Amino acid sequence: MRQMMSKIKQHIKTFSQTPFSSAVRQKWLLMWHHNPPGKVLFLIGIAIAFIMAIPLFYVIQRSATAGVDRWMRLLDERIPSLLWNTFSLAFMVTLFAVVIGVSLAWFVNRTNLPGAKYWRWLLALPLVIPPYVGAMTYIIVFGPSSWLRGFFEQSTFLGDYPINIYSFWGVFFTLTMFTYPYVYLIASASLRKMNRNFEEVARSQGLTTSQIFWRVNLPFLRPSIGAGAILVSLYVLSDFGAISMLRYVTFTAAIYYQRAGFDTESASVLSLVLIIATVLILWVEARTKSKSNYYQTSNQFREPEQLSLGRWKWFVTGFVWFIFFVSVILPIGVLIYWSYIGIQHGALDHRFFEFAFNSFRLSSFAAIISMALALPLVYLKARHPSIITGVIDRISYVGYALPGVIIALGFVFVFNNHLPILYNTFYVVAIAFVVRFLPQALQSAEASLNLVSPRVDEAARSLGYPPWKIMYKVIFPTIRPGILAGGALVFVSAIKELPATLMLRPPGFDTLAIRVHYEASEALYHQAAPPALIIVLISLIPLRYLLKKY
Repeated sequence: MRQMMSKIKQHIKTFSQTPFSSAVRQKWLLMWHHNPPGKVLFLIGIAIAFIMAIPLFYVIQRSATAGVDRWMRLLDERIPSLLWNTFSLAFMVTLFAVVIGVSLAWFVNRTNLPGAKYWRWLLALPLVIPPYVGAMTYIIVFGPSSWLRGFFEQSTFLGDYPINIYSFWGVFFTLTMFTYPYVYLIASASLRKMNRNFEEVARSQGLTTSQIFWRVNLPFLRPSIGAGAILVSLYVLSDFGAISMLRYVTFTAAIYYQRAGFDTESASVLSLVLIIATVLILWVEARTKSKSNYYQTSNQFREPEQLSLGRWKWFVTGFVWFIFFVSVILPIGVLIYWSYIGIQHGALDHRFFEFAFNSFRLSSFAAIISMALALPLVYLKARHPSIITGVIDRISYVGYALPGVIIALGFVFVFNNHLPILYNTFYVVAIAFVVRFLPQALQSAEASLNLVSPRVDEAARSLGYPPWKIMYKVIFPTIRPGILAGGALVFVSAIKELPATLMLRPPGFDTLAIRVHYEASEALYHQAAPPALIIVLISLIPLRYLLKKY
């Protein structure tokens, strides 16, 4: 045995001394720019990328083996209508979210709107209300059993009730009201950084205020509008909660219903089509951005001047109040009213606290894992750039572009067939949350790491520290606030997540989001309102971070 081991070692030593081995090692060093990571750090990055790619690999493999007959049947009967439903909704919501978001950003940041400094953060509040919670409140107010319908029926001069919340327009209105802040926040940040010099030059050429907006301001806003629009459109493509509550069928709802009917092949085919559509949207946005770059080249920055609304002041103020009332006051008022009724009827029983505990435990676990994984990924990308780290970084962001139903679908197949010991457990749901929301932790950690000089690493390396030890002993204490901020974002997003929890939760394991969905579907609003209100209050946590960022 000793002789065999000595021969193996001799062969390895001989191979390492061959010209072929030397050439491979040289190429490896060139790939990492003569700064390769340690084995531990590299293996951690590869393992994380593998876990993050599970849903994508599963969908591709499963849909490829679905059979020609199933593909043709879905292409003939199902996919065309789903494409129309999904993309018409995404287009309309994105268009109106851009119009509302840019308009509000302009009024708040560039005009003498009364109370502008308060509107700056008040108009961002719809982000804390999950669209499925907003959908529930709109059903209560505008639905077929609402007091508004009763008012119409009792009136002799109003005619028939004109609102059908269970329609395309109901879904469109709901999603628009709770997604416009994506555009509003990003456009507001750009407007505050816009240099007055360009406007003054345009005004000296005889251009009016409206002409300056279209020819000067709007071109500078195009990158912000594009970024906000892509966030809105991706959200609409991935939304399940509001769409299912309002009984409208898009790809996400169809995938969920196919999986509920145990037709995983059809669900995989629909998932692949949705992934292709998502990639196409991202590609078009990237191409558009690359062809339309606008730079402020002046070195002397001057804050933009405030424009007078004049006779339009009260019209604009009314518009701002209307948006705020419909998207914030009305939903939160409904939740408070029904929560009060629910508390009077004993809604805060032991089951409610059990749901809250499950939500906190699940979200906390996902946040802790996300923070632990974000550090090695951003460290690899920043300190050891290469083709490999670029691929790992892109794979790590896959979950952000995939709907929760697709991530859950991949995990159902993998854990059911290959790791049955973990299937139908708390841990599978938590891992799915990590795949879905890890990019939020990555963005926050990367922003903090970019402020740390690489010379800190070099000093630690000169003392003999390996890369993984530098990362946890030196870098982590320095960027801890950014890591914790990313963990808070993951925690809040996980508490609101609905489709992945619905598909992966173990039997009898309910969360606040699950109870909102089930109780609202049964019109038990006094039971659904308290957990919905808790979710909204918890979602206020990352708002300060977003307002500081934008």
